[in-house]
Amino acid sequence: MSFSNLLMKSGLNQGVRGAQASVLLTGTRQGHTIRGKPPGVARSLEQRVREETATDPEVAARINIGFPQLKESRSAQLKARLEHLKAQRSSKELEQLARTNKLIIDLDKVQRTYVKTTGQHDLRLLADHYGIFEHLFGSAYFVPRVPLSISYEVDGDSLAPVYNGNVIKPAEAAKAPQISFDGLLDPITGQAAGQDTYWTLLATNPDAHYTNATAECLHWFIANIPNGKVGDGQVLAEYLPPFPPRGVGYQRMVFVLYKQEARLDFGSYQLADADYSNLEKRTFSTLDFYRQHQEQLTPAGLAFYQTNWDESLTHLYHDVLKSKEPVYEYDFPKPYLADQKFFPLKQPFNLYMDKHRDQKQVNKEYLERKLAKTHPFEGPEQSLRFPNAHPIRDVPSWLKTEIRKQRLGTGRVQDY
Repeated sequence: MSFSNLLMKSGLNQGVRGAQASVLLTGTRQGHTIRGKPPGVARSLEQRVREETATDPEVAARINIGFPQLKESRSAQLKARLEHLKAQRSSKELEQLARTNKLIIDLDKVQRTYVKTTGQHDLRLLADHYGIFEHLFGSAYFVPRVPLSISYEVDGDSLAPVYNGNVIKPAEAAKAPQISFDGLLDPITGQAAGQDTYWTLLATNPDAHYTNATAECLHWFIANIPNGKVGDGQVLAEYLPPFPPRGVGYQRMVFVLYKQEARLDFGSYQLADADYSNLEKRTFSTLDFYRQHQEQLTPAGLAFYQTNWDESLTHLYHDVLKSKEPVYEYDFPKPYLADQKFFPLKQPFNLYMDKHRDQKQVNKEYLERKLAKTHPFEGPEQSLRFPNAHPIRDVPSWLKTEIRKQRLGTGRVQDY
């Protein structure tokens, strides 16, 4: 490149930079005046909303009310992992099974390892996702340290286990579930406890109280469970199956396990046999219960599932709860229709006219046309083998489109 061309190019670049600078200085862009601060300088809508709804971090901070976890040092964990890998790689039997495609992975062992390592942390995240901690403990949360095994017996031979938010129907949850956990385990160290332990199990539904939106329905209350033996605990409220009404969608059934410091007196929560089906007597608040006993109780286990209406609840409402079965329906508003025009543009003539007619009359006319072409014994007329091969002449364009749709079985005909 010659010296003159280089000088011309540098001058052109300086001119472009000068034009850009003039745009920034004058506040114009492509011939239009920029109102307010230019993009990149002005605050975004997200920043404005964040400033308007600013909260104190100390007030909004969440509190961990569960047990801490004592873990080995990072070096000790890495050492154990390397030793395990070394043992696996030096195993000739595993290598032979892998080469012959006969190596079988024990999924039960994988599940136990998952529960022992990261499973309970994942359960805490899932509980946050479903709003369990927010609706039960407010701004508090905890990481479950004691795994809960809960399963419902169905038809006497199969089980419906409770996973992390799975769906269990009321017919499957009609009887009290089978619950097991390691009651001799120390939630902090993960080792066996050196003395007797006592536990409290609560099953509540934060969506089932219909007179108080902030309250819960108490479904099960077992206190003073010795060493994890649920059958030997003190039953303060017998198990009540879930009863989600028809039309309200899914509800959450939450099981919370607390570890007690010693045997406690929960006589004030005792529910009489005569009040078994009294839903007002089963009004409960997990947050108030924990605030009252937070010095003697610490949440240690969590499990929950979702449930919605099925046919078995009719018997539960009439024979157990002694009440009528509620049914909820959504009242859909009528569709909006603009004022009718004398000559609508770019709209099919027949479809536009049908919008302003009674829908029941439109359905009746379609059914009459269909029955007129249906033989009582031989059924409907045989459809054309090649519908598009038959010409349609001497009819308006909208009617031609309608006939073509009827032949092909497309369009509005699929609504009937």
